[in-house]
Amino acid sequence: MPNPTAAMLVIGDEILSGRTRDANMHYLAGQLTDHGIDLKEVRVVSDDRDAIIAAVQALSAGHDTVFTSGGIGPTHDDITADCIAAAFDTLIDIRDDARALLEAHYAKSGLELNAARLRMARIPDGAALIDNPVSTAPGFTIKNVHVMAGVPSVFQAMVASVLPTLTGGAPLISKTLRIDQGEGDIAGPLGDLATAHPDLSIGCYPFQKDGRYGANVVIRGTDAAKVDTALTKLAEQFSA
Repeated sequence: MPNPTAAMLVIGDEILSGRTRDANMHYLAGQLTDHGIDLKEVRVVSDDRDAIIAAVQALSAGHDTVFTSGGIGPTHDDITADCIAAAFDTLIDIRDDARALLEAHYAKSGLELNAARLRMARIPDGAALIDNPVSTAPGFTIKNVHVMAGVPSVFQAMVASVLPTLTGGAPLISKTLRIDQGEGDIAGPLGDLATAHPDLSIGCYPFQKDGRYGANVVIRGTDAAKVDTALTKLAEQFSA
């Protein structure tokens, strides 16, 4: 049985402008791999209502689970929660349990729970809150979409809250062989190996060092014995 699939939607003009480097995709991919969930697609969209809604609907329909990152803060351009509600045609408003979390947090910190901060308590109807032990303001899950903050430390904490609730499959095993020959020399044998092992993922990642060409060949799969067999065949072919 194939592993469950996932997609990620990264939201924010700051990512597309190059102002902010996204770290959440890399983190999520590693966590999902360990959990036996295959990350199949990642999209990045601007802070545009129509683009967010369309992407959420498409990814939700196409994958077992979806993670979003960004756009649930207190400022005017944090429109993700409203877009998620619109994508699933449901109402959104300040929810009592989310408000209580924020009230306790800001009372403890001595800051005012003003109108801007209260925006973070707006949750679509029918959604379940995602715990945020870093800065309290919750994410939420609606249907198969998990809506999370863009700040990496908060995103990671929210992933830790959600992952145990998801059904995973077999963890992906990955092994690498360095071959000190150019891609043109190894392409044919790699193609033959891929044909002989259609249930494995075989990737070739070239490098150049000290004027010489080489490649790291990465073999991935959920069956350790099959990965080892393919790696051994490849090593024997390019030994000496």
